[in-house]
Amino acid sequence: MEDKKFVTSSGIEIKATYTLAEPMAEKPGQFPYTRGIQKDMYRGRLWTMRQYAGFSTAEESNKRYHYLLQQGTMGLSVAFDLPTQIGYDSDHEMAEGEVGKVGVAIDSLKDIETLFDGIELEKITTSMTINATASILLAMYIALAKKQGADIRQISGTIQNDILKEYAARGTYIYPPKSSMRIITDIFEYCSKEVPKWNTISISGYHIREAGSTAVQELAFTLANGKAYLNAALEKGLDINIFAKRLSFFFNCHNNFFEEIAKFRAARRMWANITKTLGATDEKAQMLRFHTQTGGSTLTAQQPMNNIVRVTNQAMAAVLGGTQSLHTNGFDEALSLPTEAAAKIALRTQQVIAFESGVTETVDPLAGSFFVENLTNEIEAAAQLYIDKIDAMGGSVNAIENGYIQNEIADAAYAYQVEIEEATRIIVGVNKFTQQKEGITDTLRIDESIRTIQTDKINKLKKERNNEDVAIALANLKKGAESTENLMPLILTAVEAYATLGEIADVLRSVFGEY
Repeated sequence: MEDKKFVTSSGIEIKATYTLAEPMAEKPGQFPYTRGIQKDMYRGRLWTMRQYAGFSTAEESNKRYHYLLQQGTMGLSVAFDLPTQIGYDSDHEMAEGEVGKVGVAIDSLKDIETLFDGIELEKITTSMTINATASILLAMYIALAKKQGADIRQISGTIQNDILKEYAARGTYIYPPKSSMRIITDIFEYCSKEVPKWNTISISGYHIREAGSTAVQELAFTLANGKAYLNAALEKGLDINIFAKRLSFFFNCHNNFFEEIAKFRAARRMWANITKTLGATDEKAQMLRFHTQTGGSTLTAQQPMNNIVRVTNQAMAAVLGGTQSLHTNGFDEALSLPTEAAAKIALRTQQVIAFESGVTETVDPLAGSFFVENLTNEIEAAAQLYIDKIDAMGGSVNAIENGYIQNEIADAAYAYQVEIEEATRIIVGVNKFTQQKEGITDTLRIDESIRTIQTDKINKLKKERNNEDVAIALANLKKGAESTENLMPLILTAVEAYATLGEIADVLRSVFGEY
């Protein structure tokens, strides 16, 4: 057996034993933050337990949010349906069959008012997984906070707003890359002045990994995209020491326990050096803060209860890797959106790790492990090779436009699938230890009638609102899009007049075109 090779999902060879590569001089909370961005980490404050939820109508999702808050979740995380993500109202022909399916349907400020009914925005942090229409959903959130009487300088949360990974891995883009980058930098600029506690982007490796990348590719492509956003903001004249503090990251936590922990440690170190090289001197502007979600693509429809174990393993790796916030997937998500029971088990998984396992009691418990330190170094070196290659192409936007990143992900996804089909990679219950009956019947089903409900709401809204105000607001937005004016105040005015999401996106389509 001595000649058998052990490798991680990124192809890094695992030796039988390790001796320390180089001693770790740094302490937690010190540059380059390999050991964590806070000197006391979870001894001082636990990660935010943020369960991702949203389905059907705003009314139904609001019930799930209140349920999760009662169960002890610490922050909300909103999933939007596909039409909302790509800028179509629920009554649009393109929305047919998709309304409320993979998230909540939001057509106007009215829906946002319903979604957060009974929830004070100044007292909660909200993450919104939205990209192409992020400016519109953020404007709706700000408009509601103002209606609630909140100080918008105090509201906090995150919009994903990471359009580059949409072109590379996920597909919910609307406008061409350069126009999309313009909207994103407008959001950076607006929020730095008006909503200073808001995280204006969550640079996402999660979907890159879900599309089939390796751990090293996820890290490299995410940080390369991060560099592209830094450079775009610098070109707009923004101060890196101000806007870089509001960038956050979103990573996947996959099955290989130690590779994932090493990936998170390498990510902090690499980002600290990237920001420093681009001129960041403020410590907070050099720190990589990140949210983690356990790997959706690792969940199996076969023997779905096994997913509870997978999710626990992944959640533990995220915590040992130093995450700031965590979502744990429901065991039934390979079959449907999670039921309430699955969502509760997923949240309880985090609570058991936090309060029973003891892993929160010391900072960076695996620091000094010969294996973890070596693996951190190797992952960093492998990711840096990719980043250098992308830099040589002129950065992420160019690398995406010429298909380089997409092709690398596709090749890795194919190789992974071949390993599963040839059973050189074992997936329990799929290609080994299989059984005939899976034994799960209770799944969440979304009714087709939701589109009719949403269409009725839109028709009622258009009768009751001041359509003259809407027309003026949309005309001003069009003028703004044709100039270099910051679009956020114009979008906010349109939202407050109850223009629909589709109407606003259509105005921007008319100026920027579609990609």
